Amino acid sequence: MTQVKTPTEILAMRESGRMLAEVLSVVRRETVPGISTKQLSDIAVKELKSLGGKPAFLGFQGFPDVICISINEEVVHGIPRTSRIIQDGDIVSLDFGVDYNGMITDSALSLIAGKVRDPRDAELVTNTEKSLDAGIKVLHDGVQIGDIGAAVEGILSAHHYGIIRDLVGHGVGHQLHEDPNIPNFGTKGTGMHLNKNMTIAIEPMATLGSHHVYIADDGWTVITEDGSRSAHFEHTVLITEKDAEVLTKR
Repeated sequence: MTQVKTPTEILAMRESGRMLAEVLSVVRRETVPGISTKQLSDIAVKELKSLGGKPAFLGFQGFPDVICISINEEVVHGIPRTSRIIQDGDIVSLDFGVDYNGMITDSALSLIAGKVRDPRDAELVTNTEKSLDAGIKVLHDGVQIGDIGAAVEGILSAHHYGIIRDLVGHGVGHQLHEDPNIPNFGTKGTGMHLNKNMTIAIEPMATLGSHHVYIADDGWTVITEDGSRSAHFEHTVLITEKDAEVLTKR
């Protein structure tokens, strides 16, 4: 169960989120055709070190790097590699976590490197981010998990996207992944109630095709079964009395 955070813990998470947003903004600017995903990881390492935070992903359940970089049909958990070169028109998803004073934040974004090759790709990225915004907008003290999932699902279903069901949002703060799970689909008025000063990560993942996925031979990268392109967005948010504070706002 995700715990209600104390004022001191919330302050640490605000600083963690500020660092994370700054690092992702820098990495986003550097995500251009011709750069390798390992080079982007090196940039993230350098930026976070200069800010004074620690990478939350490195070593988590054995993950070998500080950032997940997933391309096109790779939904999440892509491992940075020197040999993986970003191409013009790729959908690139950047997923990063920061630990500051023992408190963790988690955030992700997707972008198209270089020129847009297919307008459907740009629409997928835009609408997946809109679904994240929709999930955040329904937050308040006492919100139910089904309310969040229904808001996210409403946007994605309207565009007939595949909604990844095997992976979900989650509580976050003391650990990278805390209970409860926050699915990207659901029914309003159902599920557990979330309270003021809880912190959660909402993270819609959508595809241009099916929602079915599999894990690659590297044991980490999650890939669409039908090869369709995907997008992923995520923010860590603090639930407040009437709405929410986005701790990883860029």
